[in-house]
Amino acid sequence: MLDQSHKRTNKYKTHPRFSLFKKYLIVTLVLLSNHISLHAAESAKQSYALTHFEDKIVVDGVMDEPVWKSATKMLLKYENNPGEGIPAPVKTEVFFYENGETLNVAIIAYDPEPELIRASLRDRDALWNDDNVGIIIDTFNDQRSGYEFFVNPLGAQADMRMDDTSGWDEDDSWDAIWDSAGKITDIGYVVEMSIPFTALRFPQVDGQLTWNVAGWRNYPRDVRRQIATYKRDRNIKCNLCQFDQMLGFKSIKPSNNFQLTPTLTLSRQDEKEVVPGNWENGDTEVDPGLDIRWGITQDMVLNATINPDFSQVEADAGQLDVNSTYSLFFPEKRPFFLDGASYFDTSNFNFVHTRNIAEPDVGIKLTGKTNDHSYGLMVANDSNTRFLMPGNSGSDLAELNDESEVVVARYKVDVGEHNDVGVLVTNRGATDYKNTLVSIDGNYWISQTDSLRYQIARSESDNPEYVTEEFDVEKEQKGNAYSLAYSHQTRDYSLKANYTNVEEDFRADLGFQSQANYEKVVLGGNQTWYGTEDDTLTQWGYFGDWDKTYDQDGKMLEQEYELFGEIEGPMQMYGNFGFTHRERYFDGEYFYENQARSYVQFTPTSGFKLQLFTRLGKQIDYANTRLGDVFNFETTATWDANKHINIDFSHNYSQLDIEGKRLFTANQYDIRFGYQFNMRSILKFVVQYTDIERDVGLYIFDETDDLDDRPHETSRRFSTQLIYSYKINPQTLFFIGYSDGGYQNDDLDSLERDQRTIFTKFSYAWQL
Repeated sequence: MLDQSHKRTNKYKTHPRFSLFKKYLIVTLVLLSNHISLHAAESAKQSYALTHFEDKIVVDGVMDEPVWKSATKMLLKYENNPGEGIPAPVKTEVFFYENGETLNVAIIAYDPEPELIRASLRDRDALWNDDNVGIIIDTFNDQRSGYEFFVNPLGAQADMRMDDTSGWDEDDSWDAIWDSAGKITDIGYVVEMSIPFTALRFPQVDGQLTWNVAGWRNYPRDVRRQIATYKRDRNIKCNLCQFDQMLGFKSIKPSNNFQLTPTLTLSRQDEKEVVPGNWENGDTEVDPGLDIRWGITQDMVLNATINPDFSQVEADAGQLDVNSTYSLFFPEKRPFFLDGASYFDTSNFNFVHTRNIAEPDVGIKLTGKTNDHSYGLMVANDSNTRFLMPGNSGSDLAELNDESEVVVARYKVDVGEHNDVGVLVTNRGATDYKNTLVSIDGNYWISQTDSLRYQIARSESDNPEYVTEEFDVEKEQKGNAYSLAYSHQTRDYSLKANYTNVEEDFRADLGFQSQANYEKVVLGGNQTWYGTEDDTLTQWGYFGDWDKTYDQDGKMLEQEYELFGEIEGPMQMYGNFGFTHRERYFDGEYFYENQARSYVQFTPTSGFKLQLFTRLGKQIDYANTRLGDVFNFETTATWDANKHINIDFSHNYSQLDIEGKRLFTANQYDIRFGYQFNMRSILKFVVQYTDIERDVGLYIFDETDDLDDRPHETSRRFSTQLIYSYKINPQTLFFIGYSDGGYQNDDLDSLERDQRTIFTKFSYAWQL
């Protein structure tokens, strides 16, 4: 809850000049304290000289090479969570050396009870429930972004890009080609990593480089402990600026870093024109393609793709789409778009969401960073042009029967230690259609606890006849968008203040901007208390916010108050619970939505993680413009039956009652079985099922409504997928799989399949 003490009457008035001086003194002292804290953190840094040997290692989790005896050594001495810079409860050693081609890392994770080590054979980026160790490196030494490489005790990999400009933000969609292995021993476990320099980006300089480096260990027992080489100061917003430094890298050998990845995909899709009915067998499609990745310099990469296979190999996580007015968001998973994706990110808006480029034939992308200057350029075509049409209370998807050309250009310059300013330009055009967007954004750090993020954008759209008629818009649309976000973050509390203004005709057809014609203010914050070793709870506190939204004519669209408590404790438990009061305008009326919500996650036993979400209260029935009673319950469970078998289960249940009668009941299931033969070979079986039962008699219809637009009493849909994959690395892999799907409605007595697909895919990455 925000402090309201400033509203109290003060009996003793202060002379204006003295008051101004007092304010100036307070601000000065705050900024000085932040400077002192940062200086103290920087002075606590250690510098390490990275050793160089020509020797190569066998990555097997056994440190039997003599080179490790002379490698640079760091100790993970501190527990930073839940403890605050206290001595680490277990010993961990990390060793580094480079041979001109690779950064080689070995980590010994000692454990007094090695029988309690948690580890399973894992697919990539899925090891976070296990014991794991890793390194985080800031290769540009600019304290803004970095790379993360983690390995579990059996050698499973996880890699991520991280951003530290406005808080720790991680992106696990980034994949690099590197080697790892792990082995459990009688004293704990040992991990080895070999990371090619061609997988990283760093300055092109003559002579010595300096990287910010941290070793890291996740140690999950009853409490999940995070152990590191540095002592984290929670009063300093940035993390990378507190890392130790690694000096050296003089012997890195120049490389063109040229990679060719040919792909071959074979597939056949069968469909039923009439359900129930006979199958119409499709033709076998053979789709060769080629991806090219050229590291022009150590900090500049050119990507190109020809006839790419952008098929979705594994199904997206299921989402329940009922009683909603906004389009669903799905993350990007395609390699061409993921490499260097962070170069196109902006401060406050998502203006580049490449999932909107659905079916390109060719694409080319240049990304890089030279000194303080970052840049990105992407050009592609799209044979399936689709984009969001946003409004102030919902969004729709427009799809043109036309090919479009796409251009995205991004430039950003770093200013000082933490500030930056950037420009983004996007353009998408087809016959009688065009959308152009120009944006300026940036980050400004007032101090180590206070920062501002800002963004200004303008878009211009030319709409074809289909769009003007279907969505009731003018042929030409022009609009602006503004956003300003302030953040104050300390160890014990944080505050935020955000302002956003998006005009009615503003569109970002290459991004995910699902709302327009609104002006919004948000004020919020949180407070946290920390336990000691003897406390049952490790953290507890509260958070909340107030926001208010208007349309561009000044009509209030929404006012919302939220207040939640949160706790962390045994069994790696985190939970929050609280209330939301919302006044919302929809379809000409105001509604009051009061809801209670709770969320809890915990690990009751090794290998089993459970998440529960509950929502209860009032919610608008958007189909009929009235208020109902909602109950929503979501369950997610992950179970490692043994080191080979993994089961992921999610269930989303939702119901809405109108005056004591059930309008609908909805269930959505997503079940995934995985058998990991070894670290490269895995068999997966996915089942997704959605069941929505409605009382059609409770729906309000206009006599002019088309019967086909009315909801069904029964609406069920299912899909299954069986995939075998063999992955040597993220680009060298083999898939073979089968999928099908079907549905049931009021016209069908049972579930009927209406499509099935069999496919295989092979790709091989040549490093030249």
